[in-house]
Amino acid sequence: MDIPSLAFRTDLSLARLAGSEVEDRGDHVVVRTPDNPDYYWGNYLFLPRPPTPDEVADWEEVFTRTFPRCRHRAYGVAVADGARDDLAAFAAAGLETEAATVMTATAVHEPPRPNHEATYRPLTGDEDWEQQVGLWSAGEDVAATPDFVRAKVAGERRMTESGQGAWWGAFLGDRLLSSMGLVAADPGLARFQQVQTHPDARGRGLAGTLVHRVARYGFEELGARTLVMVADPEYLAIRIYRSVGFEGTETQLQAQRRPS
Repeated sequence: MDIPSLAFRTDLSLARLAGSEVEDRGDHVVVRTPDNPDYYWGNYLFLPRPPTPDEVADWEEVFTRTFPRCRHRAYGVAVADGARDDLAAFAAAGLETEAATVMTATAVHEPPRPNHEATYRPLTGDEDWEQQVGLWSAGEDVAATPDFVRAKVAGERRMTESGQGAWWGAFLGDRLLSSMGLVAADPGLARFQQVQTHPDARGRGLAGTLVHRVARYGFEELGARTLVMVADPEYLAIRIYRSVGFEGTETQLQAQRRPS
């Protein structure tokens, strides 16, 4: 299936690195993570275009057959320049819809207020990764169960240990307060993953400084020419990414239904 979306192209590459199964069925792509069925964006259907109202029920049936253990529904759409209104058929069927901003950078600079108190380095060893579990658990995703979090962090660690990238953290003393991954996804491309900052540490310049440090790692050590990240256009973090040189270049369309 043709995939013009830079965000989903890198998503699929990273899914494979994390141990997920990616199956191209011609008219759609299946992403499956058997050991973590609660992970919405590890178990989803990837469609070539937004569905019409008449097509939604058919895709729901395909999802049920493909993921009999999953209680959620999740769909990505391959277009790169769509808008949330394009997902109206999904919204009418009761799914949450999202048009995220895909941001890219070919060069970066320090944020206006860098934080020089913290230590910025890759996560290494069991203690660091256990703190990553804690950082995930302190986040705002109320649907993130303990089993989901541990499976997700295990996937992050597998990607790091594959040699394709690294998860970095901002540490004050020994405490992990902000983290993010950067992984080589395609030739010349590297994709940011899961930018997180502990609620108690926000507004201190940690995330912006960490994005800048990790971006330099991407250019200098991963050999990337373009860095890619996906951001909620209505969430304040998007200003952090813009402050170090990222610009919005595409839109990523997704629809999901949480378990009732």
